[in-house]
Amino acid sequence: MSRPERPVVSEAPAARRRVRFRWAWWLLAYVSLGTGIVGIFVPGLPTTVFILISAWAASHGSERLHNRLLAHPQFGPAIRNWQAHGAVSRRGKWMATLTMAVCAGIMLWCVPIAWVKWLSIGSMTCVALWLWSRPLPPRG
Repeated sequence: MSRPERPVVSEAPAARRRVRFRWAWWLLAYVSLGTGIVGIFVPGLPTTVFILISAWAASHGSERLHNRLLAHPQFGPAIRNWQAHGAVSRRGKWMATLTMAVCAGIMLWCVPIAWVKWLSIGSMTCVALWLWSRPLPPRG
């Protein structure tokens, strides 16, 4: 007896993987959004980075959340500029740099372990340099 042949599935492997892990993208999107919201109130915890991660993950796992983030009056323009151009506003660059400088000052004052201070401050310096290398959003 021969077994009947299975129909060929035309769905691409990447699309199947995306559907299979949609719950993970959804979870990452909401956890990142929550962390970003906490970052509004906790000094030193970034907000924008987590909102961008949330938008990226939501684009894979939650179209509804992705659309809400894009339509948000505060976060929407930054997300759209990042997605379209890899651009960060001058104000965003200054705010991130000032926040990292304040955190570096607190670390120098409060953290007793030298390697922890310098590793953290070195990481923040690398992030600041990378951030300032990003283009500005187009006008209008």
